Amino acid sequence: MNADQGSQFTSLVSNDRLRRPGVRMSMDGKGRFLDNILVERLWRSSKTGRAYLRAGEAGSEVKAGAINWIEFYNLRRLHSALGGKTHAVVYWQRNETTNPGQQVQRVA
Repeated sequence: MNADQGSQFTSLVSNDRLRRPGVRMSMDGKGRFLDNILVERLWRSSKTGRAYLRAGEAGSEVKAGAINWIEFYNLRRLHSALGGKTHAVVYWQRNETTNPGQQVQRVA
C-alpha cells in the first residue's frame, strides 16, 4: 500500500493492521501531492457529481450509486481532455498499441 504521510496512515494502529496480513507499505515524501493527483481528481468528481447531491441516502444506496457513477465515469462520460472519448476507450486503444496481438476486452 502506498500512502501519503497523513496521520491516518502513520498511526501505529493503521500500520499494525496492514503488517499483520503481510501488506508491504510505502510512503510518499513530503510535498509529493502530485503522485496521487489523478485519484484525488476522481474522488472530487465523485463527490461533486454524485455524493453531495444525495446526502441522505442509506448505506446500500450509497454503495450502489457509487458503483453506477464509476461505471458512468469510465464507460459513458465523454471527456474533453481525451478528445471527446471515454476513459475506457482511451485505455483500450492505448493497450492495443502497446500490446499488439494480446487478447483484450472490447468496449462497445
